[in-house]
Amino acid sequence: MNEEMNMQQHQQLQAPEEQEIDLMEMALKVWAERKWVIKMCGIAAVVGIIVAFSIPREYSTTVKLAPESAGKSGGGMSSLAAMVGINLSSGSSGDALSPDLYPDIVASTPFLIDLFNVRVQDQKSRIDTTLYTYLEEHQRAPWWSAILSAPMKALGWTLSLFREKEEKDGEAQLDPFRLTPKEAAIARALSSRITIAVDKKTGVTTLSVMMQDPLISASVTDTVMSKLQCRITNYRTNKARHDLAFAEKLYQESKKNYEAAQSKYANFVDANKNIVQLSFRVEQERLQNEVSLAYQNYSQMAQQLQLAKAKVQEITPVYTVVQPASVPLRPTKPNKLMVLVGFVFLAFAACAGWILFGREYLGQLKQQLKGQND
Repeated sequence: MNEEMNMQQHQQLQAPEEQEIDLMEMALKVWAERKWVIKMCGIAAVVGIIVAFSIPREYSTTVKLAPESAGKSGGGMSSLAAMVGINLSSGSSGDALSPDLYPDIVASTPFLIDLFNVRVQDQKSRIDTTLYTYLEEHQRAPWWSAILSAPMKALGWTLSLFREKEEKDGEAQLDPFRLTPKEAAIARALSSRITIAVDKKTGVTTLSVMMQDPLISASVTDTVMSKLQCRITNYRTNKARHDLAFAEKLYQESKKNYEAAQSKYANFVDANKNIVQLSFRVEQERLQNEVSLAYQNYSQMAQQLQLAKAKVQEITPVYTVVQPASVPLRPTKPNKLMVLVGFVFLAFAACAGWILFGREYLGQLKQQLKGQND
């Protein structure tokens, strides 16, 4: 029993040494083939440089927005409304439009289609067109993409011969409810170039747009930021603006009623100046009361109208641009150094795998096939 335990301990002590010896042997095998490995890594470096310079440059523009805190806005308006017995803050604290939904808003089809007609111009003033046309006709691609997409393009061209008339009819007018395959592809391409993230702790919204031209990247980023702010503002003030329109309608009606009551009272008095009958006094008092009631209603509606305007102003979100859009000076993609390092590393790993395992496995496979043939 003791001898078995001693043997196990001896084997455990020898295990690291054997592993170290195996690693040394593997390293020596690779080192023995160093000239071939260096040659293959050199070829991979040349290929990596070609690939790195073939990938079109992409420029990214980033803006950061800090929304106003809902709990601190409109304190003066709320105090003014409280003086007349109205609570502006009631029901406004629950905002269904969470910042977590901003990425979904930007990626939605109506929002993307709204960007199609935005005018863009490149830095060299060679392109001055819509964003849709720029994404469709002015996108550079690496040379190998033309080779890989050639079969699909040939197939699409063949199919277009049979449905060319239908596509022209469908492209006559943009229909958000029924997009053509080309319009849907442009929308997906645009969505993939827009990135938006919200920091839940600070509430700061980071918006980034990547394009192949720095000026177009900056201009589209600024446009997306403005349209996103408009969408959020319209959503949050939608009910308040409807209330304002209703208050404006009631105000105009009360004003007309007051003016009509005034005119009716004045005409009655002018027509009965010298009459001292009791029925005249009763009618005059009744018309005067109607004028007073109409004036009270008119005064209340005017007050309600001012509060409705204050309500819209209070709940309108205010965004502080922490980092505005600016034309990027350096491309974000591709990282040529990382591409070069990646190709060299893959070449070295492939060569080492071939020296250590592939060559031996191939030799064993040949022996097995030779034995089967014999």
